[in-house]
Amino acid sequence: MKFGIVVFPGTWSEKDTHHAVNGVLGQDAEYIWHGDEALDQYDAIVLPGGFSYGDFLRCGAIARFSPVMEAVRNFADKGGPVVGICNGFQVLCESGLLPGVLMRNDHLEFRCIWTDLKVENDTTMFTSTATKGQTLHIPMSHGEGNYQADEATIEKLEGNGQVVFRYADAAGNVTPEINPNGSINNIAGIINERGNVMGMMPHPEKASEKLIGGDDGNVIFKSMIENIVATLA
Repeated sequence: MKFGIVVFPGTWSEKDTHHAVNGVLGQDAEYIWHGDEALDQYDAIVLPGGFSYGDFLRCGAIARFSPVMEAVRNFADKGGPVVGICNGFQVLCESGLLPGVLMRNDHLEFRCIWTDLKVENDTTMFTSTATKGQTLHIPMSHGEGNYQADEATIEKLEGNGQVVFRYADAAGNVTPEINPNGSINNIAGIINERGNVMGMMPHPEKASEKLIGGDDGNVIFKSMIENIVATLA
């Protein structure tokens, strides 16, 4: 299968993403420049982390107007899998492909730390190789990762099982004390109603090899690969 990795001016995690899916997991992967408008040759799209357009106005606010985002929307509307990581999550929210908004961390600090994520839904195409309640050790690196949405949206996300990951401790306990950015309900990742678009703030591509601290991030990409290959068979 082939991954397409979107690159905006200011993206900085595209090479790590390429290494994770190609160098570690052996899948074809290509970079997609933000001006491209055709994605039919790809089986999955990744919007990686970074500071698209220098985070001017708001994180992801300018990237949403790039030509490639209309192509990403069309790809997702056809059922194609899309994952947005960190800045990619912000872009998906700004584009309306996911609900809610990523705000400044409540402590107003940029934090680059390892986090533990509790898997809340293991039935998605992004988490099918995990088990519900499992914790994944994955780093985060952001200043605007505080996920917020109105009460009705949160109730819908929670009720539909659209909350995929929560910040927790290593034992899987979800507490306010372990929350690294103030996200409501410790939310670290969500999925759309259709189940083919996911956004998450921590960086799975930076947890692809034990040599660099752990390979739990491969769970996300392996799940995508298994599910997509099954549909292509």
